[in-house]
Amino acid sequence: MPTLTAAVLAAFVGYALAWYMGMIEGNFALLLMMAVVVSGVYWVAERLVFLPRRVAAAAALEAQEAKRQTELRGMGIEKVDIDLSPAREEALRQPWWLDWTAGLFPVIAVVFILRSFLFEPFKIPSGSMIPTLLVGDLILVNKFHYGLRLPVINFKITEGHPVQRGDVMVFRYPPKPSLDYIKRVVGVPGDEVAYLNKQLTINGQPVPKSPLPDFFEEDSLRYIKQFQETFPTGSGPQQPGPTKTVRLLNDAERPSFIPGADDFAFKDQCHYTVEGVTCKVPAGHYFMMGDNRDNSLDSRYWGFVPERNIVGKAFFVWMNFGNFKRIGSFD
Repeated sequence: MPTLTAAVLAAFVGYALAWYMGMIEGNFALLLMMAVVVSGVYWVAERLVFLPRRVAAAAALEAQEAKRQTELRGMGIEKVDIDLSPAREEALRQPWWLDWTAGLFPVIAVVFILRSFLFEPFKIPSGSMIPTLLVGDLILVNKFHYGLRLPVINFKITEGHPVQRGDVMVFRYPPKPSLDYIKRVVGVPGDEVAYLNKQLTINGQPVPKSPLPDFFEEDSLRYIKQFQETFPTGSGPQQPGPTKTVRLLNDAERPSFIPGADDFAFKDQCHYTVEGVTCKVPAGHYFMMGDNRDNSLDSRYWGFVPERNIVGKAFFVWMNFGNFKRIGSFD
């Protein structure tokens, strides 16, 4: 068992290193699930087989010593100072190969459950969601808001809340589902979304947009035009619902047209012009945009997000090591 366990642990380490070095495309959810399965098998074996064996060995050691004490008393030797505690502790001690498998199972299982069904942490790697989210923000994503999903295969098992316009959502990047992206939901199934001359229109109604003080972007050391939009929330074209306000950036130096849009499913539902793009959102899909409108690769470029790609709703910044004031909820 020690040799087999060493090989299993080496396989996990090798996979992680190959992923870190960019030699393979890793899947953390799959890696975590395999760790739960493997450590769970060792945990069950420990409870049913290995621990009873060690307890039996310790009991046999105590019985052997009791027999020896009886024999010594029969020889007239009444008192023998022998401490069995070290030997008993050694007999009961969990070997290293169980300590690194069965011993870690409870922790790994808790992490797996929390990450798969409740909350998952993410780090914001780019500025596409400025000013709502900054580079380096560590956020939490609610995994059950839109319904519980089975890990790895992402199969939905409960309904949850419907996706609404204005939600900040984490999803699997359609051209490469192993990557997680974060954007704002702009269009839900059945919506007609237009972004022309940097004006967002949903189902023929322009989204109200008012200027705010310019936003200072620390990375580029420049000021960018900042606006406030009033989103019609809701989960369908006939369900506008209440409104919510969001902040966004527009770079006056960037043109309105969309250069280099990829080929994607349902691209025939989109019409590109020098002014921008107009798309009809197909059933079971969503149109996503970054709040940093002119510095965001989003649905305008790579298409719609299918419902099966949803990961969860982002809602809280739990840490930013460069700016503690960032901690808190966001819309």
